[in-house]
Amino acid sequence: MTKAKGPVWHKKQKALGIIPERLRGLDQDATWSTSRADGWVYGHGSFSIVTHGIPVLGCFLWMPNSAHEAKRMYVEAEHYKKHLRYLVMDSKADSKGLFRDFKINYNIRLVTVCRRKMNKTPQRKAMIKAMKTKLCQKYLKERGQTVEPMQGLVKEIFDLDRCWMRGDASNRWLFAAMGIAVQMHQLKAYRQQRSTWKIKSEVLGEP
Repeated sequence: MTKAKGPVWHKKQKALGIIPERLRGLDQDATWSTSRADGWVYGHGSFSIVTHGIPVLGCFLWMPNSAHEAKRMYVEAEHYKKHLRYLVMDSKADSKGLFRDFKINYNIRLVTVCRRKMNKTPQRKAMIKAMKTKLCQKYLKERGQTVEPMQGLVKEIFDLDRCWMRGDASNRWLFAAMGIAVQMHQLKAYRQQRSTWKIKSEVLGEP
């Protein structure tokens, strides 16, 4: 999540379309979302896919802050289905329907963290059993080392604590451009057998 440029729009007032008179420079396209780490944030969201073996950014895209990440993942994964056998996401992807659809439609094993006390049906029990294999546990552990820090890397390179521009249209192309810039320099670093993390000076240009 990235905070919107300008002030926040109270959720109840936004739902009713009421803009207080003194609220200036408001990003009306931004939406509310929450996480354990950041609490409630009014702004825009970003979505990324990252490889596990070598920390390289697959995509970095704008998405509505209030959108469902797991549903977006299912849409984006179609572009990579020929290259993937396992796809890992946190507990937001804990859905037996999603687990089934990935397997049937993409031939991909979804790996996620299953919620406690959600083991009543045969389908849920089968899903939970699949997550407990050594390989799935290994991938979940790797995710914390290779996937989760990538969002932070992109935000740190571009000083993206707050959006630079207002509106969905502006941030959509801007986030995509950021992702492409990181991908280009990570590919160059990989080919030169250098760290794919240490690319900030190359992305921004030498001072």
